[in-house]
Amino acid sequence: MGIASVGHAVFAATMAALGILGLIQANFTPTWTGVPKSFPAREGLAYLCAFISLVSGIGLLWRRTAVIAARLLLSSFLVWLLLVRVPLIFRAPTTTVAWWAWGDTAVMTAASWVLYAWFAGDEDRQRLSFAAGDKGVRIARVLYGLALIPFGVAHFTYLERTASLVPGWLPWHVAWAYFTGGAFIAAGVAVLSGVYARLAATLSTWQLGLFTLLVWVPIVLARPTADDWTEFISSWALTAGAWVVADSYRGMPWLAVGKR
Repeated sequence: MGIASVGHAVFAATMAALGILGLIQANFTPTWTGVPKSFPAREGLAYLCAFISLVSGIGLLWRRTAVIAARLLLSSFLVWLLLVRVPLIFRAPTTTVAWWAWGDTAVMTAASWVLYAWFAGDEDRQRLSFAAGDKGVRIARVLYGLALIPFGVAHFTYLERTASLVPGWLPWHVAWAYFTGGAFIAAGVAVLSGVYARLAATLSTWQLGLFTLLVWVPIVLARPTADDWTEFISSWALTAGAWVVADSYRGMPWLAVGKR
C-alpha cells in the first residue's frame, strides 16, 4: 500500500464508501448531484459515478494504481465541475446554492488534483517533474480557496438555518454563525493570497471536521431526515477533501507569507 498521508487514506476510504452507497441506492450520492431528473439514462449515470468513486477510492490505496485512480477521479470531477456545476451558476448566478454546489465539487477536484500531482511525480520523476507537480498542487489550492468563500457566504445568506444548527450547549448561536461564516471567507482569501495559507487550510479543515462531529453526528444519531443524511455525508466528504489539500502544505512554515 502507498499511503501518502492520513488525509489521503481518509479521502480514499470516503470515496470507496460513497461508491458503495451509490451502488446500493442506485442514485447519486451528495458528491455527485445536479443532474436533472429528465436527463436521459440518469440511473445509468448514477451507477457510473458510484463505480468511479468505488474503484478510485480502492485504487488510491495501492501505489501501483494510485496515479491511475487519481487521474480518473480528477478527470471525473473536472467534467462534473465544468458540465454540471458551472452551467448551474450561469442559470442562477445570484443563488447561493449554485455557488455552494460548485464549491463542493471544487474541493473534491482539488483533493484529487493534489493526489494526482503527488503520485504522478513519485511514479515517474523523469516524465513529470516536481515543477509540473507543484503547478498542479497550486491550481488545486486555488480551487480550494475559491470554494471556501461561498461556504462562508452561505452562513450569512442562510443565517437562521445556520444558527439553528449550532449545538444547544453553545451560547450565542447567531454570533457563532457569523464567526464561522467569516472564518471560511478569511481562510479562502488566505489560501488564495498565500498569506498564512497553511494555517488557513488546516483551520478550515478542522472547522469542517467539527461541523461534521458536533452538528451532523448528533443529528443522524437522533431522528435524521433524508436531507440530514445528505448533509452529513456531504460534510464528511468535504472534510476528507479539505484534509488532503491541507496535507499538501506539509513542510511549509505555518505563518508563511506569499506562498500559495
